[in-house]
This record gives sequence, C-alpha cells and structure tokens, in this order.
Amino acid sequence: MPILPIDTGRYGTPDMLKIFDEETRVQKLLDVEAALALAHAGVGNISKKDAEKIAEMASTKYVKVERVKAIEKEIKHDIASLVRALSEVCGSSGAYVHLGATSYDIVDTANSLQLKDALDLIEKRLVDFKVILKKQALLHKETVMIGRTHGQHALPITLGFKFAVWGYEVNRHIERLEECKKRVLVGKVSGAVGTQAGLGEHAEQIQELVMKRLDLKAAEISTQIVQRDRYAELICIYASVASSLENFATEIRELQRPEIGELFESFEAKKQVGSSTMPHKQNPETCERVCGLARIIRSLSTPALEDMVTWHERDLTQSSAERFILPESNILLDYILNLMCNIVANLRVDSERMLQNLSLTQGRTMSESVMMALTKKSVNRQEAHEMLRKLTIQSALEKKDFKQVLLEDKFISGKLGEKEIDQALNPKNYLGTAVKQTERFAKSA
Repeated sequence: MPILPIDTGRYGTPDMLKIFDEETRVQKLLDVEAALALAHAGVGNISKKDAEKIAEMASTKYVKVERVKAIEKEIKHDIASLVRALSEVCGSSGAYVHLGATSYDIVDTANSLQLKDALDLIEKRLVDFKVILKKQALLHKETVMIGRTHGQHALPITLGFKFAVWGYEVNRHIERLEECKKRVLVGKVSGAVGTQAGLGEHAEQIQELVMKRLDLKAAEISTQIVQRDRYAELICIYASVASSLENFATEIRELQRPEIGELFESFEAKKQVGSSTMPHKQNPETCERVCGLARIIRSLSTPALEDMVTWHERDLTQSSAERFILPESNILLDYILNLMCNIVANLRVDSERMLQNLSLTQGRTMSESVMMALTKKSVNRQEAHEMLRKLTIQSALEKKDFKQVLLEDKFISGKLGEKEIDQALNPKNYLGTAVKQTERFAKSA
C-alpha cells in the first residue's frame, strides 16, 4: 500500500519515476553484474560461453524483482539475494556470477548508471527553463515595473530584466551540474576494501572493461565504496537549484498579492478550485508547492554531507540514508523544475498594474534620477542627495506629488526646468542598460 506522496503519484514526472522505480534499479544492478562477467571473460578468467550466459540472463525478464525480495527476506542481504537469483537462472554458469566483487562494486556503479540518466533529464529541464526565460525576457524586455529592495519601491526595471537575472542563475546551475559529472558519474570494481585482491592479476583491466561497457569512468581510488564527497557535492548542487526555484516562485507569489497584482499563475477558470470555502480565491498554489518541496530537497543535503563520514574503509550508515536521498532528490527536483517551466511559460502579466504601481509614491522613486540631473548642472552630489531626501519626506507627509514639490522648491526649479523635471521623473527614461542586458542574456541563451 503506497504511503509517501511520491509513491501515491502526487509528486514526480513519469520519466524520472521510471529511472528510480524498483524494476529499473534491479536492472541496473544486473547490468553491472553482466559487465563484470564479460570483463572476466575478456581477460580469460572465465569462458566466453559462461559470461555470455550470465549477460543474457541478467535481465528482469528472467531475474524477477519478487524473487530477489523473497530471497532477501530469508538471508537479509539485498545484493547477495540478487546474486543468488541471477545464479539460479544461469545454470552451471551461475558459479561465476559476482566473481571477485563486493556488494558496493555493484551498488555504487549502478548508482552512477541511474544518476547519469537522472542528470540528463534534469539538465534538459534546466535548458528548457532557460529557453522559456529567454522567450519571456524578450517579450517583456521593455515592460516597465518598479524594482524593489527591502520590500520597498526602489528604481524602475523591466520584467524582462528580472527574467534575465533568473536566466543567468539557471545557466550557472547548468554549468555546475556539467562540471560535477566527472566526479559523480564514476563506478568501481575494487573489492571488499578497495585493494582488488579478489580480482586477481588482471584486476585493473577488469575494472577498465566494466566501465567501458557501461560508459562510466572508474574512480581513481576507492575503499569498499566510492567516497561520498561525490554524492554530497551533487545533492548540495541540487539544493542550490531548488533554492533558486523557490526564490523565483516566491517572487511570483509576492507579485500576485492583490495589493501588488503584477504577475499571476495561470488559473483554469472553468474547473480549478482555489479554496474549499472561499469561492473567490485564486491562490499561487503551484508556486507554493515549489517552495515547499524545495525545502525537502535542501533538507537532503544534511544526510548527504553526514554520509561522507564512515568508519574505516566503510560502514553501513550510508546505505539506508541513500535509499531516500538519491531517489527523492532527483524525483523532487525534476518535478519542481517541470512545475516552474509551466508556471513561467503561462504567467499572466498585468503591465497596466505595473505602471499604476510605479506612481504609488507620487514620483518619489525617481529621486535618484533627479539627483543625477542636478549633478549635470554642477550641483554637489552629496548636497543634492540631502536636499532630495528632505523633499521626498515632505512629499510623503503632505501627500503631495513629487513633481509639484520639486517645482515649488526655488533651488531645484532654478536648476531644472519643468520639461527637465518631467524627463527625470519618467521611469522609461531611467532604465539604464536594463534592456541591453536583457537582450544580451537572450543572445547568450
């Protein structure tokens, strides 16, 4: 009976769930056993006929998951159970299954096979997301809105500029994942403590042949396991990606507040329900789901880092933790990446509300623009700053339009004419290189 929401089907995409389902996992383990047998034949340790028989039968078509689990229930060891189940269907050739190997030669190499498939999918999602951000950045490169710092109105930006900032962040994550592959996607055939003693005189060649067949790199050195700094690095990068997605989703949630009302998640008006009791509600629930699951992904970095600690050449503390960490981190990150692609691709943008919000402070957000205009009239920058600070306070207290306050000030009006003040107060005239930077992102993407 399914219990966790991944198992019930609430979270996870079909593609990523397939990579980590029980049958796929067993098949990856069998793939390693097959490669090991063929490598032994390649160096003359066993006959080609025996190796080919093992490789032929190393399939869930013959080695049933249920049989492996039944054996494990009796002997209490998962890989030994797999070895017995494979040996059973290989006849006399079964004598050569798992020759010279230790359990984690099989487990860690199978981990890499799964992670390789998972990373391909996650990188594809990130690239898809970057493409969506590029499209939205170009579409809204001149859609003016207020930029906010400390939750307060700061200076005008464009919505496209915001998307470009997100896009470059996504690109850095793609680079991090690509870079870490060479450390994460490694396997091993090094035996019980890493010395390869049980593999005989051709040990290094056997490991090389196994990895070549599986299209993996061999770890430079290992004990009974590949060292867990590799997995810790990957999960910490996943946590970082998840945090970026939460950051983007939080921004959309904030901008969907009725008090702001600039960006909105799509809402299926014909069927979607926002609240069980309040018919009017249209909640940013998908963004909220992204934020909640990002916290779970981040939480997995703690056991991943703790798994770097092991007694001597290995203990079993990593095993139980990784049965959660590796599938959950990949499944949940892929899932929220897929959500964010859909959210951003289908955003509703209220550009009119953005313009209305720009005028909420009656022009005071353009005080820096006015200050810079004054410096061009040979006014000391520090003196201009202090003068405008006081005038913005006056405007706020008196609830008077900032333009009017500026025109009534003899010093300001003596330096700047009304047309110059209007130009300085126009948000579209004070975007700096925002559009240019947005276009640069789109070109690079």
